[in-house]
Amino acid sequence: MLFNSPQFIFFFLPVVFTGYFVLNRFAPLYTSRAWLAACSLFFYGYWNPRYLPLILLSITVNFFIGRLLILHRQHALLVFGIIFNLLLLGYFKYFDFFLTNLNSLFSAHVPLLNLVLPLAISFFTFQQISYLVDCRKGKVENYNFINYLLFITFFPHLIAGPIVHHRVMMPQFQSNKNLNINYENIASGIFIFAIGLFKKVILADHLSGTVFDGTNNLATITFFDAWTVILSYTLQLYFDFSGYSDMAIGLALLFNIKLPINFDSPYKATNFQDLVARWHITLTRFLYEYVYYPMNRWLTKKLFASSRIKMGTEAKTWINVILLFFLSGIWHGAGWNFMIWGLLMGVGVVIYRMWSRLNIKLPFFIGWGLTFSYINLILVFFRISDLDQALLLIKALLGLNGFILPEQLSPFLSPLSAFGLRFESTALKDKVSALGFVLLGLILILGFKNSSQLIKSFKPTFLRALFITALMVYSILSLTKISEFLYFKF
Repeated sequence: MLFNSPQFIFFFLPVVFTGYFVLNRFAPLYTSRAWLAACSLFFYGYWNPRYLPLILLSITVNFFIGRLLILHRQHALLVFGIIFNLLLLGYFKYFDFFLTNLNSLFSAHVPLLNLVLPLAISFFTFQQISYLVDCRKGKVENYNFINYLLFITFFPHLIAGPIVHHRVMMPQFQSNKNLNINYENIASGIFIFAIGLFKKVILADHLSGTVFDGTNNLATITFFDAWTVILSYTLQLYFDFSGYSDMAIGLALLFNIKLPINFDSPYKATNFQDLVARWHITLTRFLYEYVYYPMNRWLTKKLFASSRIKMGTEAKTWINVILLFFLSGIWHGAGWNFMIWGLLMGVGVVIYRMWSRLNIKLPFFIGWGLTFSYINLILVFFRISDLDQALLLIKALLGLNGFILPEQLSPFLSPLSAFGLRFESTALKDKVSALGFVLLGLILILGFKNSSQLIKSFKPTFLRALFITALMVYSILSLTKISEFLYFKF
């Protein structure tokens, strides 16, 4: 079930909302949480009921390992729990990739299992690993099974985040002040949900058409079309995923639950490290807290300490940063393209850190231009799994395939023909519309407050109610083609 579907908006959400607050008022508290958890499992199973036993198995095993860790704090239990989660994730997400490369390397013919990736397995695996680590550290209360089940499955964040922390979520579900309907939260929730729905339906889904046309014609694509395509994808990815995050935050607010923000205008960043820090904030926070710092300590004590090669602290940090983002690439998908993308992300952060040591501050527009251009270039590998095809697009972006302008621009830019530019028809369809959506997307991203800033200053007024209604109606009427969110495949 999708947030951007009539079934969700007009049936599932009203039924779950009504049932939750009725049970809060007239039944024991555990029943409303059980109701919300059961509805969340229905929401998950709506995609493919076959994977309900898998998520329930994962939740049950992790719950009991967590209970044992709270009581005994044994390191071996934590290792067992982490291995269990990683094996489960690795089997479904990476086993066919492993077999494909094994066959290629040794000219073997091992049949693939053709496993279908269970929805949200990357997200609920990370959440449960963080839970086990905190159980081992004594940072977790002894929650009952219903509470833990709800923490993992709460439908607004279940499929694609934000990645939430137990110490953020569970106190909110257990707070008595959150048991009753809060009309301010409802107004704020509908407001942020409407913004997210508009981002997905009107912006991301329209930009996706340009991306589809362009990536199907990479053999003939030239400079201007290539940049139209990659800018469209860069904006599509942002509006799609930030739109999902907005909708998740808005939906949670209906139930008086505040989820952490996941985006903070990343494309406004003037250096690459800042851009990374503003994008998918909850994943970045998880990676640093539960992967980077333990990895850094281990590598410093074990590998770097015994190495004959002497390295300074900064060099060790740079290696760890690149390794961290390489692991992030692997988490995003089973493919060499994701590993390359992850490495390039890490390299971008390290280059910025090296540059910052020189204490030379770039002018705003140069810093922003370099940062935004770099993220566009490396997102080629995020979008295109075939490396040969990805390199075709890179070549076109660098101008190695020529400079051909759309023939529609000839009446306006004909003097440029004196410099060798040609105006011809190209394979990219609806160029004027494509450029219009790119321009609109850049104006919205760079010229206006982001949704998290808007929600902080939100006050219910008649004009805002009118604006929200218009946004919702327009978005719902545009639901002619319901598409999945991009991050569902991760």
